[in-house]
Formats: sequence, C-alpha cells, structure tokens
Amino acid sequence: MIDTTLCHMYKDGKWLMMHRVKKEGDLNEGKWIAPGGKSLPGETPEQCARREVLEETGLTAGSMECLGVVHFRSDIWEDEEMYLFVCGDFTGDLAEDCPEGELAWIDEDQVMDLPMWEGDRLFMPDVLAKKGGIDLTVIYEGDRLVSWSRDR
Repeated sequence: MIDTTLCHMYKDGKWLMMHRVKKEGDLNEGKWIAPGGKSLPGETPEQCARREVLEETGLTAGSMECLGVVHFRSDIWEDEEMYLFVCGDFTGDLAEDCPEGELAWIDEDQVMDLPMWEGDRLFMPDVLAKKGGIDLTVIYEGDRLVSWSRDR
C-alpha cells in the first residue's frame, strides 16, 4: 500500500490541472489530474503535497486544507490511500515545463468536462466546493471503475 496526494490549486475561479501526456507508461496517461504524487518514507501527506506542488508546478503552497482520503483499490496497480488537498494560497510563478504533463488553469465550470478517472468524478464536486469529509473507496479492474462506496 502506498500513500499519495493530490493538491487542487485554485485562483480567480480557475483550477490548476495537469494533462498527463509526458511520462512513458504513466497509469494516468491522457487524464487530467491535480498535481501530486507518492509520499516519500517518513513524509506526512501535507509534506508530500507541498513537495509535489513545488516539483511539478514551481509554486510554493501556503495554507492548504485536507478534504479527506480516497482508498484506491485495483487488480493491476498497487493499492493506495490518496489524500486530497485544496490550496488557494501560494506564491511563485507557474513552471513553463512540467515533467509530468501540461499544466493549465481551467475554468471551474469546465473542470468536470475534462477526461479524468471515473472515480475522480465522484469526489471532484466536493473538491470544487472545498467541502471536507471525503472518505471514498473506489475499486478498479484495469482502468474501469467497478464499484465504489462513500464511507462517511
């Protein structure tokens, strides 16, 4: 089991999303997700989210809020606990080149129209509303969502 994070950054009615089109063999290939990644040994979810935001976007996160966790289960990928953060307080300039994908500020009303994981569509309305208490289990066979449950 691995711990991962996603940090959903927002400003002026837009959300920073990443189109995963650069890494070979990327399980997120072609999908739009928030900046994030795997926790390093001894790293808290918040520390991981801050590090990943800086590495992938060039931005330094200020205050952020953890909205909850998604328990990701799969028949082909390692199980993970994915901690979801939101952050509207950051400094720096957006990186022109991200090693993971193409970064873009997306209008809030267009985020749900992006190609994303089926399971992400379950928690994204709460993320966009900055609503905490997310506790969701998603179960995939390949890249197909086969079941889910809200644990709150």
